Amino acid sequence: MDEIDEYIERFAPDVKNTLREIRAFIKQEVPQAEEKISYKMPTFYLNGNLVHYAAFKDHYGFFPAPSGIDAFEKELAPYRSGKGTLRFPFGEPIPWELIRKIVRFRVTENLSRAGKAGGKK
Repeated sequence: MDEIDEYIERFAPDVKNTLREIRAFIKQEVPQAEEKISYKMPTFYLNGNLVHYAAFKDHYGFFPAPSGIDAFEKELAPYRSGKGTLRFPFGEPIPWELIRKIVRFRVTENLSRAGKAGGKK
């Protein structure tokens, strides 16, 4: 069992299922990204941190960096809770299409930044 699985296993069954769905969804969008724990949260990494996700007491947190939120500010207004932070309350649908747009934006951003740095990680 890897460290992401261990993180997910700590939660109640319904929360585990949603965390697994989030993980699989992002993996499908960015199969080349690495997974790791960063800031004590599951993280997708591609030429830098791409997005983090986590479960809390009453919501899922999604952390696409401030740029990932600023780029979709109007669409994300109902979910925003702080700089670089989105909250998706338990029991409400996950906005999959918004997550897709944000993840793709962050991939483009990270790959562009890596290109400017000579392709270094």
